Amino acid sequence: MKMFELGEVVITQNILRTVDIITTYNALERHKNCDWGELSDEEKAVNLKALKNCGELRSSYQSEAGIKFWIITAADRSVTTILLPEDN
Repeated sequence: MKMFELGEVVITQNILRTVDIITTYNALERHKNCDWGELSDEEKAVNLKALKNCGELRSSYQSEAGIKFWIITAADRSVTTILLPEDN
């Protein structure tokens, strides 16, 4: 699978407070390598289409403590945001 540009990486304060930096970094690497984490097959298919058509890319991961968080790369690849669902 081809990788893509992340743009500027933005991390919310909630992520910094609740998810350790190693988990966050590893998830970002997975996202960058098109490992979308805990998405449904339908959501993964949307990402594959978005790769080809310059759409928004979304991933979902969970920390060892069970905290769910998302990584979203903008359609124009200018910014990637790491956030908790409640940050959205």
